[in-house]
Amino acid sequence: MSALGRSGVEVGGLAFGAAGIGNLYTEVSEDQAHEAVRTAWRSGIHFFDTAPHYGLGLSERRLGAALREHPRTAYTVSTKVGRLLEPTDAGGDDLAHGFAVPATHRRVWDFTADGVRRSLEASLERLGLDRVDVVYLHDPDDHAEQAFREGYPALEELRSQGVVGAIGAGMNQTEMLSRFVRETDVDVVLCAGRYTLLDQSALTELLPAAVERGVSVVIGGAFNSGLLADPRPGATYNYAPAKEELLHRARRLRTLAERHGTTLRAAALAFCSSPAAVASVLVGARSAAEVSDCAEQFATTVPDALWQELKDTGLLPAHAPVPAEEPS
Repeated sequence: MSALGRSGVEVGGLAFGAAGIGNLYTEVSEDQAHEAVRTAWRSGIHFFDTAPHYGLGLSERRLGAALREHPRTAYTVSTKVGRLLEPTDAGGDDLAHGFAVPATHRRVWDFTADGVRRSLEASLERLGLDRVDVVYLHDPDDHAEQAFREGYPALEELRSQGVVGAIGAGMNQTEMLSRFVRETDVDVVLCAGRYTLLDQSALTELLPAAVERGVSVVIGGAFNSGLLADPRPGATYNYAPAKEELLHRARRLRTLAERHGTTLRAAALAFCSSPAAVASVLVGARSAAEVSDCAEQFATTVPDALWQELKDTGLLPAHAPVPAEEPS
């Protein structure tokens, strides 16, 4: 277990990302969603991440229902603010935003102090909880100044009141996350897809800044939305079809991993967990089988020789931290 920054919130090394049970791209039944969470629990995963954005609240409702059978003190939940859900009678589905759910609500960007409080209150109602452990400002890319001037201070106040335990920001980029680390008193940032076997951009500024400031990092998107899980034709990278160059690189990585007696998935998860600032690796799953596989891969020891060959062949930067180089 690791504490998030200077907060008292502790998390395990592997976390369950609940976008999938919010019907990301395809429908998941209530039973399948519940069994995915139950399997995560049995696998020792007690850190769960969700957001209003995921399935227009469906992810939060399903996650809360599945966790109700466990003591509240036995698990950690993170959710996000920045998108308010407003009812709409427009009809249709939400697939334009990536979720196979009826479009009963529309998302409204809001990083004001009032918006943050309203979003958190609605999330607590959907989750069926009286508190969450971690709250992130969610994707404030195009709303930076409002997020820094209004949204972040609101989270800081909620933390000081004990309403939440840890606060931060979650994004698919490193530049603004680095600014949060340098200019605010966040406990944790969630960096998705920017520290993987295919993209080490977080290593330039974000991870060193996090170490310097005592801020924890949760790494999401370890498989870059699918390419590093299974580099087959049609695999996705950052939620779009992977370009041939990236597909070729992922296959080279897989070939080397298998030559060293391991899997690409195990190597991808181990690599993400290696930097000193990283407290947890967040993996999305929609089924019990996916959860079991992730837990198994995460527990696999990746041979030191693989890391050396990846660096020798230029597939990884020479200065990238790997498990063999971490102090015991």
